[in-house]
Amino acid sequence: MADRPLLIVNADDYGLTLGVSRGILDAHRDGIVTSTSVLALTPAFAASAAWLAGAPDLGTGAHLALVGEDPPLLGAREIPTLVDAKGRLHLSWRQFLPRAAARRIDPDDMRRELAAQLERIEGAGITIDHLDTHQNLHLWPSVRDVVMDLGAARGITVIRVTRSVARSPVGVVVSRLARDLEGRCDRSGWTYAAASTGLDEAGNLDQRAMVDALRRLYATGAASAELASHPGENLDPDLARYQWDYQWGDELAALRSPAVRDEIDALGFRLGTFGDLAAVRTGEAS
Repeated sequence: MADRPLLIVNADDYGLTLGVSRGILDAHRDGIVTSTSVLALTPAFAASAAWLAGAPDLGTGAHLALVGEDPPLLGAREIPTLVDAKGRLHLSWRQFLPRAAARRIDPDDMRRELAAQLERIEGAGITIDHLDTHQNLHLWPSVRDVVMDLGAARGITVIRVTRSVARSPVGVVVSRLARDLEGRCDRSGWTYAAASTGLDEAGNLDQRAMVDALRRLYATGAASAELASHPGENLDPDLARYQWDYQWGDELAALRSPAVRDEIDALGFRLGTFGDLAAVRTGEAS
């Protein structure tokens, strides 16, 4: 059993809407989802956080956000370099990263806002077993350093390493930043899955794409892997404010599909959480 590769099926954006949270729980109870990443600054967080108590086997991480449609937890005076004149976060990494590269984002502003998000998640009684970020901003060095400092202070030393196989300019940069993050983790004693997918296909992992992604993960020969997904209830009206062009309902159907479960069994994966990574990494090092 221990020599079978570990597969973590993580559902991002828990708390985004009530429908997304219900979809993630359905994909856990009736499908292959083993882990979820929780957003603290969304309107549905307060109501859906309590539902996690009914899913004790679902791993839970923090999906830390410095961009997006939802307002930060702190006010503009506390985090001035993160927000516009109306106190709103930038919508996308496309606005955030040029400012970060120009050193116009104060690390202390990031630290204050992300600490507040972690405190809100912990205050809801949720145990955090890993860290990742909305739009994968933690790949960027200045964001990475803040996230890892906050995690280390809380005894959380497991993080997502986001990877890409795309040959586009964005894919090439993501691959380089992923290698940098792996190196930082190795030097600092942090744990991460040795392979991952879900970035290139984000929001479009229907059944066929999910099977293809699983086969690519298996082909890496890695002892541990993460499949990142974005399930949600079909036709959830609350998702209209998020213009991401994601197919939440298709991903939910794929995650609950017997064909996808059969593919996992045929490939020899064993399902687990980020909490199971420590034992796998120890085995890799021996």
